[in-house]
Amino acid sequence: MMEIGARYSSDGICEFAVWAPRRKKASIKINAGGRGDLIPMKKDYKGYWKVVLENIRPGMRYCYRLDDGRDRPDPASHFQPEGIHGPSCVVDHSSFRWDDRGGRGTDLSDMIIYELHVGAFTPEGTFESIIPRLDDLSDLGVNTIEIMPVAQFPGQRNWGYDGVYPYAVQNTYGGPEGLKRLVNECHNKGIAIILDVVYNHLGPEGNYLGDFGPYFTDKYKTPWGRAINFDGPFSDNVRNFFIKNALFWFRNYHIDALRIDAVHSIFDMSAKPFLLELAERVDEFSRKHRSKCYLIAESDLNDSKVIRPKEMGGYGIDAQWLSDFHHALHTLLTNEDKGYYADFGKIEHLVKAIREGFVYSGQYSKYRLRLHGNSSKDCPTHRFIVFAQNHDQVGNRMLGERLTSLISFEGLKLAAGIVILSPYIPLFFMGEEYGEESPFLYFTSHSDPRLVDAVRKGRIEEFEAFRWKGEPPDPQNPETFLRSKIRWERRKDEKHRVLLEFYKYLIRLRKTVSALSRPDRQGLDVYGLEAEKLVFIRRWVIGSSVFSIFNFNKRDMRTTVSLPEGEYLKVLDSAEERWGGPESDLPKRIALGNDIMVKGLSFATFLLDVDEIDG
Repeated sequence: MMEIGARYSSDGICEFAVWAPRRKKASIKINAGGRGDLIPMKKDYKGYWKVVLENIRPGMRYCYRLDDGRDRPDPASHFQPEGIHGPSCVVDHSSFRWDDRGGRGTDLSDMIIYELHVGAFTPEGTFESIIPRLDDLSDLGVNTIEIMPVAQFPGQRNWGYDGVYPYAVQNTYGGPEGLKRLVNECHNKGIAIILDVVYNHLGPEGNYLGDFGPYFTDKYKTPWGRAINFDGPFSDNVRNFFIKNALFWFRNYHIDALRIDAVHSIFDMSAKPFLLELAERVDEFSRKHRSKCYLIAESDLNDSKVIRPKEMGGYGIDAQWLSDFHHALHTLLTNEDKGYYADFGKIEHLVKAIREGFVYSGQYSKYRLRLHGNSSKDCPTHRFIVFAQNHDQVGNRMLGERLTSLISFEGLKLAAGIVILSPYIPLFFMGEEYGEESPFLYFTSHSDPRLVDAVRKGRIEEFEAFRWKGEPPDPQNPETFLRSKIRWERRKDEKHRVLLEFYKYLIRLRKTVSALSRPDRQGLDVYGLEAEKLVFIRRWVIGSSVFSIFNFNKRDMRTTVSLPEGEYLKVLDSAEERWGGPESDLPKRIALGNDIMVKGLSFATFLLDVDEIDG
């Protein structure tokens, strides 16, 4: 694979390489921004222009001039200190002193994931300001944080999906040094890092890739514009750009896993799809460095091929977000039935999500007006990540409402229980653990007035299917961003504190009880009662058996216990007064045939082997 970008050596030598196959001339301008020195580059047979220069210092600015035209930043720039339109900056990655060896290597199946947006997670909105909060996240039970995209985007405010320099760490967050410091501190506290990357499109402002080569294709369209050219002429080198990007994060930033945004918009009809090639290259890198690096997909396809091993005809991606689980849970909690929620709303949907993964595995979808999906029931449960909230499901609501604003306190605890006690990998969205009330809105800081207007119009059109009333807040208004910042201090107040302790206890149960600690479908029995809106889950391994009852009905429901022989001890009851509940009618012990009453919007968990509980 071809190297690209500025590869700096500590002796002052730097090799610059850029792919521009159709250009007849390319030069590099050192000390760009000033008078600068314009140095010609040589082209190889694949269309890569290269030059090796001496006496280069870290921090030097540079850009490329193509065919005597306008100067452009490096598409593979490692840092854009002056923003998307400014010159690129040489970075010495060897100068950072890593001491995180003992903190790497969290197994995917053990992850408890916490998703955050760097800009909205703290008042300062930087990598550095996250570090003081790591102990609190560790105390919560989180061992993995997932960061929304940090590739350089326009201005200071953005979700990150408008990034235009996939290799450059956002300057306003703290740049390369800031991200490395955060990763290093996370690993030293036993916390893994997942980075969200975008390989299906680039943002519209400052997107100069097309000036260099055929990175885009008109064969396909994405919701965000032209698709990346992964299967047309010259696509080998386009793939090289993005595969090298994945390895770049693992090598230079010690990232543990990448979450690949919307792989359903990576259009590729080639015999060896990009996702398969990417997985192979990452696997090779992992074996070479003796440290497993993971790939996690976001996919709307309900296609198990994404996560099946290569030997079974799959792409070999390690895991994917399970949106069907979220939709099934959300509709039961909120009764919403517009947009894609039209396909959900029954207990049987949540039961199937827990038992098999995909709810739509070939059935007719009212929302899509066609058959949708295939079966995932034989896929290991550690290949799925589940959630009650995430940036998409909150931020893509017109008013950015969290569940805290949509359902009751009892419902919040119920949602936490079904996610954390599921056989899948749980993910929380920042602030969820204490019932954050601030919305998470869509925000931008574009400089092109026409683009600003187009984004505003697009947001309004996007919500038509959901028939929400009113208009979305202006993404360009700085106040929209400020309203999206979480209020960390709330975690100490009244019910916020109770909910936080509830999350801590739930996570501790998951980690300490053998039947809950490993995602597994072998010891799993789940069924539901539609009319009563009850879900029953039993999970077991040798020497450990757990039984949980979830009541999605607002009314108290009476039911008969159906369990193997033995007496089960209640270890958690969300309706108890200690958890801010209305008080529970459930007994401390239950056994086969017992008649019990479960409070509305509550759940309880019973354990056969109580010796497993620590304290």
